[in-house]
Amino acid sequence: MSDTPRLLRVGTSPHIGSGKSVDQIMWQVVYALCPAALFAVFAFGWAALLTLLTAVLACSLTEHFISRAGGKPTTVVDGSAVITGILFGLTLPAHFPLWMTALGGVIGMSMTKCLFGGLGYNAFNPALVSRAFLQAAFPVAITSWMPAFSDDRWTSLPKSLLALPFCTPDYEGVTSATPLSLAKFEAEFTGAKELALGLTNGSLGETCSVLLLLGGLYLAARKMLNWRIPAAIFATVFALSAGVHAINPEQYAPPLFMLFSGGLVLGAVFMATDMVASPITHAGSIVYGILIGVLVVVIRYWGGMPEGVMYAILFANAVSPHIDHCIKPRVYGTGKKGSARVG
Repeated sequence: MSDTPRLLRVGTSPHIGSGKSVDQIMWQVVYALCPAALFAVFAFGWAALLTLLTAVLACSLTEHFISRAGGKPTTVVDGSAVITGILFGLTLPAHFPLWMTALGGVIGMSMTKCLFGGLGYNAFNPALVSRAFLQAAFPVAITSWMPAFSDDRWTSLPKSLLALPFCTPDYEGVTSATPLSLAKFEAEFTGAKELALGLTNGSLGETCSVLLLLGGLYLAARKMLNWRIPAAIFATVFALSAGVHAINPEQYAPPLFMLFSGGLVLGAVFMATDMVASPITHAGSIVYGILIGVLVVVIRYWGGMPEGVMYAILFANAVSPHIDHCIKPRVYGTGKKGSARVG
């Protein structure tokens, strides 16, 4: 028998790793987003491609330069900035001025992620903070929409896309008739099939919910996404909207419309599930998802704006730490209140 003493190593959890690095998880999320992003480019042409590229570059370069300015190695290679850029770009209209897109990316990455310490320390989803900043700063630009599948989407660019900084963009040829605005102000409800397949106007991420759902299923199957969060959001939105719609079907949109319209699928699958800004426990994740679902329905039906996904997720991000504090799993060997069990 060997005389070499054995050491008992004591450390904090987790004691067993999954074998997946942060970089691997981040790039898998990028891959899961690619089909929906490519469909957005197919629907809106060169304008969508330039918008997505600008968003990704703005987020990535901001993180790179802030890391270097702080004397730290660049963290762009982990893929998290690319994810933020794609998600941010998908929240924008295709004709949105590129300089505004770049500004939003800089604000979101610097104020929400880098200022709080980088990856793993952001209290809010950076892509949604970028979108919220632009919503407040440029409300007309971000709520003016161009039609999808236009004949000239591969032969010309919208004039507003290349507008000079701080100049009034020219929105010639754009339309504001999105499914949510039609439902909100004219009680006209687009069919669920058109919404699910992305055959409607709106932001880049409002195209083809089917591809977004498939991307989410891929991540959930690889245990890179907490499926309980989007499931709780979808179930809550469906149940509440079904009840309200039954009361007054002429005024309130049906549940399938509520599920597939706007940015609900994108937000529920890829934004609300942010590993840092969402709860840790399974029970907390369900409460978190229910909260988002309730807020989405309330804002869409009775708020002043057609869409409420962005505000619902940001509010839930703020509440997330408190959900974790209130809903804690019982430690093995203790009573319900955490005290040591006697006998």
